[in-house]
Amino acid sequence: MNKRLQVAKYLILDWLGAVMAWALFYFFRKQAEDPSFHEYFEVIFDDPNFWLGIIFIPLGWILLYAMVGTYRKIYRKARLKELGQTFIITLIGVTVIFFVAILDDAITTYKSYYQSFTILFTLHFIFTYIGRLALTSVTVSKVHKKQIGFNTLIVGSNGNALAIYNEVENQERSSGNIFIGFASVYDKDDYKIGDFLPHLGSYKNVKQIVEDYQVEEVIIAIERSETGTIDNIIALLEDTPAVIKIIPIMQDILFGSVKLSGIFHAPLIQISPDLMPAWQQSVKRIIDIVASICAIILLIPLYIITAVGVMLSSKGPILYSQERVGIGGKPFKMHKFRSMYSDAEKLGPQLSSEDDPRITPFGKFIRKVRLDEIPQFYTVLKGDMSLVGPRPERQYYIDQIVKRAPHYRLLLKVKPGITSWGQVKYGYASDVDEMIERLKYDILYIENMSLAMDLKIMIYTILIVLQGRGK
Repeated sequence: MNKRLQVAKYLILDWLGAVMAWALFYFFRKQAEDPSFHEYFEVIFDDPNFWLGIIFIPLGWILLYAMVGTYRKIYRKARLKELGQTFIITLIGVTVIFFVAILDDAITTYKSYYQSFTILFTLHFIFTYIGRLALTSVTVSKVHKKQIGFNTLIVGSNGNALAIYNEVENQERSSGNIFIGFASVYDKDDYKIGDFLPHLGSYKNVKQIVEDYQVEEVIIAIERSETGTIDNIIALLEDTPAVIKIIPIMQDILFGSVKLSGIFHAPLIQISPDLMPAWQQSVKRIIDIVASICAIILLIPLYIITAVGVMLSSKGPILYSQERVGIGGKPFKMHKFRSMYSDAEKLGPQLSSEDDPRITPFGKFIRKVRLDEIPQFYTVLKGDMSLVGPRPERQYYIDQIVKRAPHYRLLLKVKPGITSWGQVKYGYASDVDEMIERLKYDILYIENMSLAMDLKIMIYTILIVLQGRGK
């Protein structure tokens, strides 16, 4: 599969649809203003506003589509779902164009506003969806015929694994799964599914298998006796881009956990690797950038006052830089105003406590009101952190946490943040036990990530800062 070529096809069709819709709409507007315009319509090509619209309006549409994630998962599109998404995005885009470029036009009646809005919406929706429908239909047809598909790994090796393998392979219409092998939970001499698929190793190596074989989908089909390992399997897979699916039991079906992507497909519980809709991810990043720039500018007096206070409190550098682990396990440098004496970790890594003698008197104050954290706005601007997200830890402590709570790896799926749900509840952790206790709130956050959740956490953080309740 050539994903870049497929994306290029969607881009070209979306661009052509936007160009045709705007050109015809422009002709309609001129005709509405002057009923005899069709007799000398060629003058429109001398109008600079026409060409500005032809250039910039389609580019704006492409940018909007990219922000909402239209060009992601390009081979996994569904026609009905795309119909609804195209309708909603067209409504949003036309509304923006209407208020930015059309609302100040001279009109005779308000009826022409509604007419213009309806015409532009109809033209853009039809031209855009026709192109997408044709391209998506061709892709879906190829998936059903197994001409294109997704490398799929089965985790499991016995009855359940063999049953789901046979069910998927014998579907009336293929769901696009191309099985490349299986990973076992326990080592055995013989596996039931071994007659059909190659054994690629233990589930403990599943992350490496996903990378080596470019696996796009993992189906967990373990036996009842192996269910104790399912948390570890999901934890290992959560920081990979693979879509995770699990065979359901009857309780899952009754509780509504099973979501079908097609009438003829095997029923599976899907765990999507996307924690937030693409458009919310884009908006979250825009908020990070805008808020960081504003904070850096507006807080300049506080930066100066805090820097002077740190300098007078004890000898040592004003800023304290430390390597932390970010999204995908990638290390980065996190900067803070120094709140401890410069030799605080001469005996090795240590967590702070409430009455920690290593913290300077001024350091206690800036930790309470979170002033030590404000240099991190620069790190957010760089893209290593976000305003809201699980607090980043050092590898030294991550290694200890993972031994007791393997699901900590889930936090590495998102950017760490200046503040978090766990930070609001617990403040700074003073030992590994508190880190693990705080972990459950960070897990809840990433499983319920949304702009609304971020807003709530930021509001509570601001209240904590204003009330000086920081730990």
